[in-house]
Amino acid sequence: MMETTPANSGDFFNFELLHPYPTQDSDLLKALPFIPSLQEVLMLRQVHALEHATVWVLSEISDSSAPNSLEVDNTTLGGLSTEKGFYLYGDVDYSHLRQAVRQALQRLQAGEWDLAIHPRCGTNVSVSLLLALGLATGSSFFLPRNPLTQMLGLGLATVAATQLAPDIGEMAQKYVTTSIPFNLVVRDIMPTSDLWGRSAHFVRVCWQDRSSGIPHS
Repeated sequence: MMETTPANSGDFFNFELLHPYPTQDSDLLKALPFIPSLQEVLMLRQVHALEHATVWVLSEISDSSAPNSLEVDNTTLGGLSTEKGFYLYGDVDYSHLRQAVRQALQRLQAGEWDLAIHPRCGTNVSVSLLLALGLATGSSFFLPRNPLTQMLGLGLATVAATQLAPDIGEMAQKYVTTSIPFNLVVRDIMPTSDLWGRSAHFVRVCWQDRSSGIPHS
């Protein structure tokens, strides 16, 4: 998670036909059983959404004057998702974290899908870099090859990428890197450290097949 911008930059991308539904990922697994590690990929997307929603809810708890979580972003909080759960970084009260994870999961499943999108997500940074690189390469190829024109093209590419990245990054999160966690069950929450030795809480989850109701560790 990086920069802070408004959580919803408008209705620029609003594909009404792609509403999430409870058995979507279970159905996908049944339809494509031959794809290796598909469940892990689907689980990572759901964990990513739960991570974002938990940060929003914790921000709401820390600022009780805010009418809803999408109006305040506690920039001291951050997360890192894995297919087993997510790391939550920052000074967090354990009871508040348990409450936030539970609320985040319930609210996502109840239809508050905007909680799955976060402006400081690394997806936005990746989209911004790819856009800048693509536009800069395109301008370099099509513009006259003199230093002044090339510098002007690079500047315009950077500005265009900066303007386009928030909306495209939001779309990438919504349809590629996150998914509503209909299949997740929270196992436990524990203080730990990540691979780089940074202190964190780890929220461990498992997969539950919506058609069978049987959790899998």
